[in-house]
Amino acid sequence: MKLYDYFRSSASYRVRIGLALKNLPFEDVMIDLRTGAQNDATYTSIAASGLVPALVTDDGAVLGQSLAMLRYLDRLHPEPALFPADPLQEAYAMEMALTIACDIHPLNNLRVLQYVQHDLGVDQSAKDKWYSHWVQKGFATLERLVSQRGGEYCLGHTLSIADVCLAPQMLNARRFKVDISAFPKLLAIDARLMVLDAFRKAAPDS
Repeated sequence: MKLYDYFRSSASYRVRIGLALKNLPFEDVMIDLRTGAQNDATYTSIAASGLVPALVTDDGAVLGQSLAMLRYLDRLHPEPALFPADPLQEAYAMEMALTIACDIHPLNNLRVLQYVQHDLGVDQSAKDKWYSHWVQKGFATLERLVSQRGGEYCLGHTLSIADVCLAPQMLNARRFKVDISAFPKLLAIDARLMVLDAFRKAAPDS
């Protein structure tokens, strides 16, 4: 497999975690978002959206969207499972994962932040407030969900797709200096995740 990747992309980080958890070999191809490499015709001919990550499977198929990639990998390599077998538990895990992937991440994606700042003329202070607002709002939801259903990890005592999404978003929140002190359960889970080899190995600074 080949992963078109950017080290600071939280969506890419999710896929790297999944690959590491399943101990799957892959070729890592850097697409430098800082230089606009994602907009080059060479890359858009591979990934129609021009977004990272993109995953080229062993048989040459191209997948976009990190959760679709992780679902595909989980079907082919079911151990360790990232999606619970029980339908209700799977729905719970996806609810948490999508709270990050749909409610937080798209509003704070690099292209959105660049549009807000450069096209709409928002200054740095207002951009930072925008970023913090959506992270804190989404984390408040997650904190309540984890209070109801969590344990050692987001969903009970077994790793799931929710944890794979949480760790990158927590890292980004810290990088952008978001106050996350109001979310003790998320902080505790994140601390447990970051001692696991797969999460450390996939981290941007690895």
